[in-house]
Amino acid sequence: MPFWAPDIGIDLGTDQVHLYVRGRGIVISEPSLVVLDRESRHTVRAVGDEAAFLLGRSPDRLSPVWPIRNGQVADFDVAELMLRYFVRKAIGVSYVGKPRVIVSVPCNLDDVNRKALSEAVRFAAGSRHVFLIEKPFAAAIGTGLPVYDPIGNLVVDIGAGTTDVAVISLGGLVVSQSIQVGGSKMDEAIVDYLRKECSLLVSRQTAENIKKDLAAALPLEEPRTVLVRGINQLSTSAGTVNFTSDQAYNAVKGPCGAIVKAIRWVLERTPPELAADIMRGGIHLTGDASRLFALDRFISESLGIPVLLARDPGDCCILGIGYLTENIQLVSPNGKNNAH
Repeated sequence: MPFWAPDIGIDLGTDQVHLYVRGRGIVISEPSLVVLDRESRHTVRAVGDEAAFLLGRSPDRLSPVWPIRNGQVADFDVAELMLRYFVRKAIGVSYVGKPRVIVSVPCNLDDVNRKALSEAVRFAAGSRHVFLIEKPFAAAIGTGLPVYDPIGNLVVDIGAGTTDVAVISLGGLVVSQSIQVGGSKMDEAIVDYLRKECSLLVSRQTAENIKKDLAAALPLEEPRTVLVRGINQLSTSAGTVNFTSDQAYNAVKGPCGAIVKAIRWVLERTPPELAADIMRGGIHLTGDASRLFALDRFISESLGIPVLLARDPGDCCILGIGYLTENIQLVSPNGKNNAH
């Protein structure tokens, strides 16, 4: 039996949890969702993929809980239960020495939430040390950018709950901004638009499917239409509407505009030398919500700067965390520095 547990990297997102084990790679990629018994919140019925399968299919006595919201721990106890489940699923429990854990966090996360997240991870994994790494820094590593060189790199990581914008140079964040706008806000915007303009109530999953299939950050040259099913607010019965790509564009343009505003805020505060590097190298888009059609063109046209979408934007952060997990001396030369 091995004495020391392998080091672990965790990308803890609002919608998805990715877990990397040193020497093995990415071993878990599941929804950050827990289904509990309403009568006893300590009775866990399902976690991750199994919990997602139960959404919309479970009786009222079961309650779905998303313990991470906007990159922060919204429910400490449930977050600990979820993390303990994933850690045990990934590496088991037959170790005397506890693992070191690297966790991605939104940039500008305040000290209270940093401590809450660190404690949840520490209790769940029985960890010796917990290291918190800002999401855009991890994503930049996962994209292959030279983060330790004296070159300005602008990374925009658009996740489900937050968008993190950061200028990175010499192994650190020079200027950064985090806003609570991401894929979930886009889904909510589509739900609100259908409710207000079409009197149709739809689920979050339906809105997400519309976002993936029809929505765009710029008007489409060839408009498209999809049939959307939901509940008609006027008759409280099943209803359908023909939803157009122009309507989908109008629904999501608010969140897209907020993302551009955050990038502009960071650029305005970037030192001139690093700004020149960014003008040459462009803006790097990562995060699963950056897949929104034409979002890269919308940002580029709004700011006049080239925008490059990462090859696998949804995996950039966990790949960067994985690189740091394999080379943990980069975050902890003595096994103690930068631990929380």
